[in-house]
Amino acid sequence: MAHLAQLKIPATYMRGGTSKGVFFNLTDLPPAAQVAGAARDALLLRVIGSPDPYGKQTDGMGGATSSTSKTVILAKSSQVDHDVDYLFGQVAIDKPFVDWSGNCGNLTAAVGSFAISSGLVDDSRIPENGVCTVRIWQANINKTIIAHVPMTNGQVQETGDFELDGVTFPAAEVPVEFVDPADGEGAIFPTGNLVDQLEVPGVGTFKATMINAGIPTIFLNAAEIGYSGTELQDVINNDEAALARFETIRAYGAVQMGLISDINEAAARQHTPKVAFVAPGTDYLSSSGKQVLAQQIDLNVRALSMGKLHHAMMGTAAVAIGTAAAIPGTLVNLAAGSGERDSVTFGHPSGTLTVGAQAQQQDGQWQVLKVGMSRSARVLMEGWVRVPAH
Repeated sequence: MAHLAQLKIPATYMRGGTSKGVFFNLTDLPPAAQVAGAARDALLLRVIGSPDPYGKQTDGMGGATSSTSKTVILAKSSQVDHDVDYLFGQVAIDKPFVDWSGNCGNLTAAVGSFAISSGLVDDSRIPENGVCTVRIWQANINKTIIAHVPMTNGQVQETGDFELDGVTFPAAEVPVEFVDPADGEGAIFPTGNLVDQLEVPGVGTFKATMINAGIPTIFLNAAEIGYSGTELQDVINNDEAALARFETIRAYGAVQMGLISDINEAAARQHTPKVAFVAPGTDYLSSSGKQVLAQQIDLNVRALSMGKLHHAMMGTAAVAIGTAAAIPGTLVNLAAGSGERDSVTFGHPSGTLTVGAQAQQQDGQWQVLKVGMSRSARVLMEGWVRVPAH
């Protein structure tokens, strides 16, 4: 029996924020994978090593967590006044599907760097030294993101002294701005309410702020679901009953947000919405052993991604947190001490993060103009990724 050789596809393995992913230039993919569909999904699944019933992704580039089971496809932008089109695929670990329903905010910091290094940004826009402003079109959600990438001697600067909780080593700071991050119709609150009663059969009824900014997110009060808001990963992720409850809450919340029409559809939409729980700022010991003090933060937030508690905070969820914190009356705002604010510092399992947001009320509706935060990014490996030809 003849066996086909492996395909050899140019790729770059990058860290962006607290995530890692395999980056591709669209034109480097096999023709069948240059368009959306089964061929593209099958290729990315094999690249990452999914589906893996062992949950380890040993035979692929994935790292067996939601933060490391990610793929990015970039192309010269088709949009006016943008440099690069950014398409993000969240690859399931133990199931055979790629979720295209949302963005990855963390990897956005790496998008700008890759776009410059790959020739997707016009030379006229790249300074020899200083900062290159990369205009990103986020193709999953049709939104604009601006990445400010430092340049030294004509090259992307990746090293520096900026420290990001959840990332072990310092690197160059990359400020990222999410412009008008609510959904296409501007409905920040899909239900029309700052706080809803979310009824979850068999689990309970909870106050919930359901917001669509950065990524659809369901915020709950930690105390209402039996938590303090200072939990680390193992407390949640080693509790199968807790994970099942969160998934049920997520499914019913997705229906109430209008993202799906039936709870059974949630299984095929794992990336969105996210579920997070909030509590007033309290002292706790982070996963690295770093002491986080109540006076350093406005509130504590813990968030789940792809069915597990995240080790830090998803960038898109941070956009949702910053937006909700800026709007008086949301659960996030109330946990942070209420009132008007244009930035918030929150505690997460790995430490703290500060997010700025510009929100305003117009004709009785809330709008968020821009949300910003600083991340960092670094190329880990570049060359070719190989997958069996079939």
